[in-house]
Amino acid sequence: MSRFEIKDTFYLDGRPMKIISGAFHYFRTVPEYWRDRLEKLKAMGCNTVETYIPWNMHEPNKGEFRFEGMLDVERFIGLAQELGLYVILRPSPYICAEWEFGGLPAWLLREDGMRLRVCYPPFLRHVEEYYKVLMPKVTPWQITRGGPVILMQVENEYGYYANDRDYLDTIRRLMAENGVEVPLVTSDGPYPDSLNAGRLSGALPTGNFGSRTEERFNVLRPYTEGGPLMCTEFWVGWFDHWGNGGHMRGNLEESVKDLDMMLKLGHVNIYMFEGGTNFGFMNGSNYYNELTPDVTSYDYDGVLTEDGQITEKYRRYQEVIGRYTKLPQMEFTTKIVRKDYGTLKVAGRVSLDASLKRLSRPVSGIWPQSMERLGQNYGYILYRTSLHTEEGLNKIRLWGASDRANILLDGEEILTLYDRELLEERELNLPAGKGARLDILVENMGRVNFGPYMERQRKGIDQCVQINGHMHNHWEQYTLPLEDISELEFPEEGEAAPSEGKKEPAFYRFVFTAQELGDTFLDFAGWGKGVAFVNGFNIGRFWEIGPQKRLYIPAPLLKKGENEIILFETDGKAAETIALRGEPDIG
Repeated sequence: MSRFEIKDTFYLDGRPMKIISGAFHYFRTVPEYWRDRLEKLKAMGCNTVETYIPWNMHEPNKGEFRFEGMLDVERFIGLAQELGLYVILRPSPYICAEWEFGGLPAWLLREDGMRLRVCYPPFLRHVEEYYKVLMPKVTPWQITRGGPVILMQVENEYGYYANDRDYLDTIRRLMAENGVEVPLVTSDGPYPDSLNAGRLSGALPTGNFGSRTEERFNVLRPYTEGGPLMCTEFWVGWFDHWGNGGHMRGNLEESVKDLDMMLKLGHVNIYMFEGGTNFGFMNGSNYYNELTPDVTSYDYDGVLTEDGQITEKYRRYQEVIGRYTKLPQMEFTTKIVRKDYGTLKVAGRVSLDASLKRLSRPVSGIWPQSMERLGQNYGYILYRTSLHTEEGLNKIRLWGASDRANILLDGEEILTLYDRELLEERELNLPAGKGARLDILVENMGRVNFGPYMERQRKGIDQCVQINGHMHNHWEQYTLPLEDISELEFPEEGEAAPSEGKKEPAFYRFVFTAQELGDTFLDFAGWGKGVAFVNGFNIGRFWEIGPQKRLYIPAPLLKKGENEIILFETDGKAAETIALRGEPDIG
């Protein structure tokens, strides 16, 4: 067994060790590609890989735990050890990471009064119960027990959120009680207020930043009390949100200089080595003056691209790292190719209305309820009612609604509301006969992952719908997490698709045959907004406003022979084709 210690620097079995680490989130890359990314990490000169652990993926519903496939964290750690890499784990309840709800499970919001990331007993009880399952999976991999895990982090950028030091101490205690033995770190912004609020006795404070290394380390130095200087998140790029106008890119020349200074003065974890993908509905959002949901790609302008391609940044970083350590000779053992499968025509269409009974069972309510209160975490929810007392649809206002609503009258879309538009009453003045059907399809665009707004993240409609000045009652509520769309039924070729030509949410089916499997990119030009499925796997959201214009499809999601792609489009804007291209377009 080995010993890892924090003194004036890091020591492994009594010998000084310089941590040169890269961030790589196992849950953002298909497991078939983990080895490839880790081999490239080691070849660049890194000796360590760092990853968050997302609570909301490992416990998607209370008491239901998943550690298989993309969530097999033990397999990931074991593979790192096989390749001679050390591991830094960040098993905080909260991870930020531009991930849905910062990694917190949405089911926490079912409880009225829930307070997050403070000494609130109901929250801490859930954390404790999670740790009792998670920690036995990862603690056997600590370096004290023959594994590669050398450090774990307590919480994450806590000084940006709050200053309940008792909470931090409770998280540390829960980690220790569940077998954590390796040294602990905290990570915060390189500012006195952040470091003061986020520091924890017995844990090394580290900084998260992407520039001005020497200045940032000078701020951090007094807090380490003679310990090593480390940047736990050296931001080499940034993330994109829908409608931001173009892919965010870092300044390579300045970044190279900062990395060199970091290695001269201390230790580094490069964030991100590879960003990967926000598959499914797992992108996070930010909320300052407006809602800014992140795109599906988490390319981050990382050292590797979203699909693992080596970049100029990789080569420049490798050159810098080579000044501080001997670069290993590595053979990349995973064959990865990009493929262009051409243009695909729509092979079938079916409306959401015609599919509801196959996808969901309605829950009746006098008033509408949020997703969380109905046991739903992600996706869409449809609220349906009839205008049983109204003489026309003159005004409408949604109270307590998030994030985006498509409103339909008798099956035809009449209004789309997004973010702050949901707070306003809308004048419609539409004729509607007694018993006219009103549908409101609400999309969870990704819960906020940073700041106090996290505690206001119930999705759907959490209060009421006001029509013509009064609250309207009696609703049928269809939860649409779209976790399983195998029951969808499309018309046979040659048959008329139900409701075709209407401006309404609908599913579109495409098929293609693959002789050779390769990574490809779904070009959704001409389509409005929605989500895409490849052989039943949710590869993420699309939206015509960009900046992302193509969705990444890793080859392991495909199969030789016939493959199926289904788009769920919500805005009634559809083209006749999609294309599978051999190059990305993330703006």
